[in-house]
Amino acid sequence: MVKSTVSSQIVLALAAVLLGSGTCSNAASRRDVAHLRSRQAPAQRQVLLVQEDEYEVTTLPPPPKPYAFTYSAGRAPGHVDRTHSEVSDGNGVVRGSFSYVDPRNQVRTVEYTADKNGFYPVLSHLPQTPQQTEAVARAEQKHYALYAKIAEEHANAHVGVVEPILPKDTVAVAKAKDRHFSLYEKIANEHARIGAEQEAQRLAFEASSVKYEEH
Repeated sequence: MVKSTVSSQIVLALAAVLLGSGTCSNAASRRDVAHLRSRQAPAQRQVLLVQEDEYEVTTLPPPPKPYAFTYSAGRAPGHVDRTHSEVSDGNGVVRGSFSYVDPRNQVRTVEYTADKNGFYPVLSHLPQTPQQTEAVARAEQKHYALYAKIAEEHANAHVGVVEPILPKDTVAVAKAKDRHFSLYEKIANEHARIGAEQEAQRLAFEASSVKYEEH
């Protein structure tokens, strides 16, 4: 590599001397330099070829080995608030359990089994329904009794319906009603009389019109 670099430098120097001396024409000099550079370029270029080999795995992984572990930990020195233990039989079946302290400061334990069919946890402490106090129990009974009473009243709403009793008129109201009815009858009779008179006038006018046309 060192020899090639020195040779290229010598060639370039000779080309520069020829250009400076003027022994060759400018066009010829340019062709010589281009030819020399084209010969120098392959020595300076480097090509890196990477070959990728395809291969197939023929060695199978070793079968699982039995194992067992257990540990305990805590958030403060000397205080344990969680544990975990697990055992594998080497045939794909794993059994274990872990415990922790929940926010209510109760220890919860979960035992599990895992195999090719899935993961099966079992809780050792299921959450319990809170017990009612005596006051809550009494309030609940009172509520149910009131609810039953209202439901019964609504169910029998249309049984034994009592007709509403209208209020009785006072003496003053009765007199006012009599005056009102008397005045109403008077006005009605007056309108009937006026209507009869107008009808008689109309008939008389029609009769006189017919006699006039005949003459």
